[in-house]
Amino acid sequence: MKPKVFVTRDIRKIAGGEVLKSAETVCELEVSPHDRIIRKSELLEKMGDKEGLLCLVGDLIDKEVIEAGKNLKIIANYGVGFDHIDIETATSRGIFVTNTPSEDIGIAVAETAWALLLTITQRIIEGDKYVRAGKYKGWDPALCIGADITAKTLGIVGLGKIGQEVARRGRGWDLRLLYYDAVTIDPKIEEELGIKRVSLETLLKESDFVSLHCPLIPGKTYHLIGEKELSLMKPTAYIVNTSRGPVIDERALVKSLQEKHIAGAALDVFENEPELSEGLADLDNVILTPHLGSASVRSRTAYATLSVKNLVAGLRGEIPPNLVNTELAKK
Repeated sequence: MKPKVFVTRDIRKIAGGEVLKSAETVCELEVSPHDRIIRKSELLEKMGDKEGLLCLVGDLIDKEVIEAGKNLKIIANYGVGFDHIDIETATSRGIFVTNTPSEDIGIAVAETAWALLLTITQRIIEGDKYVRAGKYKGWDPALCIGADITAKTLGIVGLGKIGQEVARRGRGWDLRLLYYDAVTIDPKIEEELGIKRVSLETLLKESDFVSLHCPLIPGKTYHLIGEKELSLMKPTAYIVNTSRGPVIDERALVKSLQEKHIAGAALDVFENEPELSEGLADLDNVILTPHLGSASVRSRTAYATLSVKNLVAGLRGEIPPNLVNTELAKK
């Protein structure tokens, strides 16, 4: 009898029907019929006889859900971030947890970060709204003046694969590049990128643009950017977040934007996603996008391919290629 697997969203419409066919050769798939984030109650109902779970970044896979999966062997995440999964509980039960890092995904998110940075600094959304409202009466030298980018300073928080791709593109703008990362980065990478490691405080004080690319780690990067950190930034500075929403204290950011302590922000992720903090959507100096950082055909297909590859390996009792709880590989 084939092992049973529950898939929390129909990913075939994104990457084509062939993606799940490779999994169907080794397991019996049940795909959620709902085109939305699955409710916890629905997930609990499905877990009883499942040996595999293919989930998305918006699904809450907590202790209760994991313990409901009495036969669970693997949680294959469709996405890079895994802060929505209780890794500790999964590891204690010997359940593999995997994610889907790839070069394609890093490039897509880096390109989105740059698109957001250019859009907010050049006031593209404001200009679009202005024209659509019928206010445009002809060229005006004082209309929608944005920020200069060339030869300014870009600060990157988190110099992993995505942060490095952002830095590479920054070199084309003749930017001074700074980064902060709690992990030591290979000096060869620093030299290649022409980037300097500094403290978070120095980065915030000196950067004209700040781009966040760190993972969400409780006690370390949760609210890494709060009221104190925002107060260090220049009043002409912009912040872009394509990492995880709770890295920024959203209420503190709203206050900072309202009081013009910083010039603007562009957010692809939110602290209580998909909910927004009060007042955020009312601001003109912020861009809000629906977690579309990796939304390219190549990137989302890579998500699907890797998640299925991880799933199949775990069900076969093999060590999945993108194992998060690596300690299980040693047992």
